[in-house]
Amino acid sequence: MEEESLNTMKEQSGSKSLTWKRMLIAIIMTSALITAGATRIELAGKDHKSFAALSARLSESGGYFDSDNLISNETSLQHVLGKIKEMNLSGGVYMGVGPDQGFLYISKIRPKLALMIDIRRDNLLQHLLYKALFERARNRVEYMCLLFGKPVPKTAGWEQKTIKELVDYIDNTPSDAKFYEKTAAEIRREVQKFGISVSGSDLDTIAKVYQAFYEAGLDIRYSSHHRPPRSIYPTYRELILERDLAGRQQHYFNSEDDFQFLKKMQEQDLIVPLVGDLSGPQAVKAIGKYVAELKEKISAFYVSNVEFYLVRQGTYDKFIENLKSLPIDRNSLIIRSYFNYYAPPHPQAEGNHFSTQLIQRIEDLLKMCQTGGCDNYMDIVTKNSIPLR
Repeated sequence: MEEESLNTMKEQSGSKSLTWKRMLIAIIMTSALITAGATRIELAGKDHKSFAALSARLSESGGYFDSDNLISNETSLQHVLGKIKEMNLSGGVYMGVGPDQGFLYISKIRPKLALMIDIRRDNLLQHLLYKALFERARNRVEYMCLLFGKPVPKTAGWEQKTIKELVDYIDNTPSDAKFYEKTAAEIRREVQKFGISVSGSDLDTIAKVYQAFYEAGLDIRYSSHHRPPRSIYPTYRELILERDLAGRQQHYFNSEDDFQFLKKMQEQDLIVPLVGDLSGPQAVKAIGKYVAELKEKISAFYVSNVEFYLVRQGTYDKFIENLKSLPIDRNSLIIRSYFNYYAPPHPQAEGNHFSTQLIQRIEDLLKMCQTGGCDNYMDIVTKNSIPLR
């Protein structure tokens, strides 16, 4: 009996030893996987709790801007795409202001995470509208039909259609009021499932944004609250039919693959809207801390022409301090817009475009500002800008 007990104890001890070895191996393997996969970002969940929590964590108090900003007014958006491709910019974390023009850059850079930062809370609400539409639409034509309140075509093969064919369908198809009202009701329910707290007033704002697209169709334009409409502002039709400097149409509506990449990111909660002032005390710094936790870098930061306003209001130095908090490398780019009615036309201005799209290494901008070279807005947007041609 004693020998049997001893053998039993040895077997149990060996079993425990084996168990601990297995556990140790599992811990080591898990640790290795975490280290190797530290850049893998997972936010998706049935209740979107992580998505909403991240938006809240990175946001700060909003502010005012005198435009509805429903669409961009930058006809030059695609002009930087050739150089971005040439520089092999990809992955990382994308940051950007504004509504859907950021989707253009996201679809080409293919980041692991996109953070849509804007001083206007309305912009966050508009992105919830886009998220609802992306998750509902199976392809580009369905998305456009949902956005503009048009019946979805019953014929197959729309995944292979060109952007011009999609535009022609939207232009030539009568709006469907019942379809629009049904979609509006579904959007209202859907955005409340994303976890971000929305009030009744917020839901009304989303409804007004959706109504604007429905009523204006592809003729919708950028507009300002206290200035008359400008004929130089492009329609949405003109924006999506624009071309890059090589004459190629590169809008995400032109490529089913680009659209599906965006759709997947939306479904995985990897396009996160938040409220933040680029020169504010919290949001950009919070983004920097979070991206550092992910062991990632900012690949691109699209600021449109926000720098113009920061210089004018005397807060550009605070923006630069915020930039310093972002994890970057030599390839990290700032993408900006310059409007040629501010001052003399930009040296890289293209004919027939009142906006000029520019890129600069964030590292170069920080070095320039460190030596006192950022006191003048024109210097900021010209010195060290990477030639696009």
